Amino acid sequence: MSDALPLVSVIMPVRNEADFIERSLGAVLDQDYPHDRMEVFVADGLSNDGTVDLVHQLASQSDIQVNIVENPRRIVPTGFNAALECARGDIVIRIDGHTEIASDYVRTCVDTLERTGAQNVGGRMNAHGRGLFGKAVAAATSTPFGVGGARFHYSRHEEAVDTVYLGAWPRTVFDELGGFDKELVRNQDDELNYRLRASGGIIVLNPAIRSVYYNRSTFRGLVRQYFQYGLYKVRVMQKHPRQMQARQFAPPMFVAVVLGGALLSPFSTTIRAIWVVTLATYAAANLLASVLTAARFGWRYLPLLPIVFGSLHISYGAGFLKGLWVFRGRWSTRRIDGE
Repeated sequence: MSDALPLVSVIMPVRNEADFIERSLGAVLDQDYPHDRMEVFVADGLSNDGTVDLVHQLASQSDIQVNIVENPRRIVPTGFNAALECARGDIVIRIDGHTEIASDYVRTCVDTLERTGAQNVGGRMNAHGRGLFGKAVAAATSTPFGVGGARFHYSRHEEAVDTVYLGAWPRTVFDELGGFDKELVRNQDDELNYRLRASGGIIVLNPAIRSVYYNRSTFRGLVRQYFQYGLYKVRVMQKHPRQMQARQFAPPMFVAVVLGGALLSPFSTTIRAIWVVTLATYAAANLLASVLTAARFGWRYLPLLPIVFGSLHISYGAGFLKGLWVFRGRWSTRRIDGE
């Protein structure tokens, strides 16, 4: 009987998602999990593009309870936390407005949590772009060269990991740790997952938890997104220094060397040599990664892939360097704003 199944609260922090909400919320409302054991919370960040009207329309056609929670601060952590306060579920699942989940997503999350005893489970981020540039972004962000060692971008095996895409948690996790850190516009999931693992929790990646993520499909949108990732990674580092891994320092170090070399190379042959070698090494690595990625995803992306890879690395690195300046006075401030 469905009464024996845990009640699931699906939380969707969104803002101006009129182009995607019918696809993303529609997939949530089309789950094969018993609808009487689900509730949905759309945490809307003051959308002005008709998103809320579309949510009402979809809700009127479903037998799943859909609730709209206002999110005046407009960012993911405040929206998620506001909805969490209203949620009654034994299990909490986050879904984003740019994500379309498979019809068995909720059921597979529940089964994986129960089978593994993990405190957070999630699937692989299967990126999908619109247009040639968007598809090139999807290909680049599905490779280790593009996004580093975050295994949820490309792993094909169930395994314990540091973090997963989105997430599904027993409600008790939030009762013990608190919600997302409301200070973090980006990287709030990394920060929460670090707290979870530091408290002895286990995070499991299960590729059977299937979804499609519609990634940024314009150059400007991509650069802005990864710049913010780098910027707020600094704040996560200040709160949890042990969370950082060596690979996460590579983009800011590269950007610092490139900028520093450009400024100082006219005054030193040694600095000029280091600068040239750094640029040449990166260009060779970028070209090799672009060829290998194009061979896997399609040769039509090859002209764009070096630009996409460079955009990912440089925007993240520049954001990180700016974060070191913006948050320079916050090294002693580690309070989690969300507990």
